[in-house]
Amino acid sequence: MEQRSVSPETLAAQALGEVEPVSGGLSPVINPSTNYEQQPDGSYRQDRVYTRADNPTFEHAERLLAALEGAGCACALFASGMAAATAVFQSLLPGDHVLVSRVLYWGVRKWLAEFALTWGLDVEFTDTTDPGVLAAAIRTGRTRLLWVETPANPMWEITDLAAVCELAHGAGVRVAVDNTVATPVLTRPFEHGADLVVHSATKYLNGHSDVLAGAVLSARRDPFWERIRSWRRNAGAVPGPFEAWLLQRGMRTLFLRVHRASETAAAIATHLHGHPALKAVLYPGLPSHPGHQIAARQMSGGFGGMLSIRLAGGPEQAAGVLREVRVFKRATSLGGVESLIEHRAAIEGPSSPVPGDLLRLSIGIEAAADLISDLDAALDAAAGREAGP
Repeated sequence: MEQRSVSPETLAAQALGEVEPVSGGLSPVINPSTNYEQQPDGSYRQDRVYTRADNPTFEHAERLLAALEGAGCACALFASGMAAATAVFQSLLPGDHVLVSRVLYWGVRKWLAEFALTWGLDVEFTDTTDPGVLAAAIRTGRTRLLWVETPANPMWEITDLAAVCELAHGAGVRVAVDNTVATPVLTRPFEHGADLVVHSATKYLNGHSDVLAGAVLSARRDPFWERIRSWRRNAGAVPGPFEAWLLQRGMRTLFLRVHRASETAAAIATHLHGHPALKAVLYPGLPSHPGHQIAARQMSGGFGGMLSIRLAGGPEQAAGVLREVRVFKRATSLGGVESLIEHRAAIEGPSSPVPGDLLRLSIGIEAAADLISDLDAALDAAAGREAGP
């Protein structure tokens, strides 16, 4: 039958439109086998030997994510977002200089601080939102990787991907973009020049808070990409077949969920902007956000479902708001169907660079009015408690 070109949204909803070849089932089967039979001549069917290298179930999820990120990229699933992220760094060589966004997911920052030095990497945190600062930080002939996160967790700073990719490539530097928050629904980094894209698939890609997974995608199947794949295989950092199956199921509703979360986050940010109890509302969709114009240029269809608020009353008032919410769930992580709120500084510990007055919000798919009402009530109650004594 003739194949017709369709949008990424349709590809996601139909999981590439692939039908199970034996039964004709619209839902892919789960293949739990860890090994494959060798033929008498020494060959293997489909060249599969052992599931640590290949498995049909997670290959389906890889094909789907690669189609969503586009540009003919290659994709490899990992056991977690951290397994995916660290595989990129561990595929570098001792002595390599690495530039990393100064604001980024705490788990990556913590791993770099604890293990990158002993791995032999020279890691430098820099302001990727300022091309001048970035240009000055690049060491010609030594800088091998630029790691960018945008919007950057949890301050939601915006980096101009096209600008930093052009700058980095001019110096022979590979660019990796953590696209967990924007997702391919809102931003496709390869279209802006990125070499690698990384996801914590636990978050929006799965979207139901019940899968631990990660992914690395590459614009080219070059030796560095093969080194990442080799690391995954030899380190055993692969997902289980059931997790991979749940991931592809979650991606079927990715566009609906991300668009809904983005619309609600924008409504909440607009409602809270200028609230007397708040020092700031951090959301790239607000015109007052310093990165708004860049975000509007490189994000299509919304500005994401993540925002942070900073309380005028400091850490004590932030803790008070956290106690008073009833609809928001007090939990870590992000990107699920339920809305979450957390005090990042407390989660990250005493070495965290996050202000103590900041609360991070992950917006789900609930009614926007319920979430706004919950925050209003919590802010009022926290202010009342603070004023009472």
